[in-house]
Amino acid sequence: MGRAHEVRAASMAKTAAAKSSKYAKWGKEIFEAAKAGVPDPEMNLKLKNVIARAKKDQCSADVIKRAIEKAKGVQSGASKETVYEGYGNGNVAVIVECLTDNVNRTYTEVRTAFNKTGGSIGSAVSYMFNRKARFVFDGMSEDEAMEALMNGEADFEDLSTNEDGFVTIIADPKDNDKVREALLAAKPDLEFEAEGVELVPTTYVKLDEESEGKFKRMLSLLRELDDVQAIHHNADIVEDDEE
Repeated sequence: MGRAHEVRAASMAKTAAAKSSKYAKWGKEIFEAAKAGVPDPEMNLKLKNVIARAKKDQCSADVIKRAIEKAKGVQSGASKETVYEGYGNGNVAVIVECLTDNVNRTYTEVRTAFNKTGGSIGSAVSYMFNRKARFVFDGMSEDEAMEALMNGEADFEDLSTNEDGFVTIIADPKDNDKVREALLAAKPDLEFEAEGVELVPTTYVKLDEESEGKFKRMLSLLRELDDVQAIHHNADIVEDDEE
């Protein structure tokens, strides 16, 4: 069909991958907010605020509904949280957090995504990560963020700015809410590129072009699975939705 068709198809695939990743991010955040309190936005202010930001980012109503229903399932005991560890192509450590009503099905699907792209599931890798609260944003300078945290008496472990001007704050998980509240008190309309408690690698792995392609393919396959809530890895790459 020609080069134009190939370029268009590749562009559409990349757009779909970015949208899938974005939906997964919002789905996880909505799920966590709903699970932590009442799974009703009218009775859970944090959940209501997360949903408002998700809608502003054009997250679909179906993704929001599914995340809330999953939280209800956990609270009722109908669903179970499971974690799978292993290595992706290039010896990248990977942790996949899932929520499922059928562990056997989920394990098979996750294992298939690993196997198809040269990875392997079953090796313990969690020791390579630390659970931290992480915030990334660009609507405030590093000095302004520092002042906001000091005014809010919010403890943090690291504060830095990358070459694109995005500020990153790392804190102990117990200080997650206090850091968020301090930043929003200083700038109520601040929008986060990333926020919340996640697993942060202690070291990163650089990949060659071939391994990076296979590893990104694995990420794409995992994100297509309904049961996958979050994926953590230590690959030193720029993912498609961040390029």
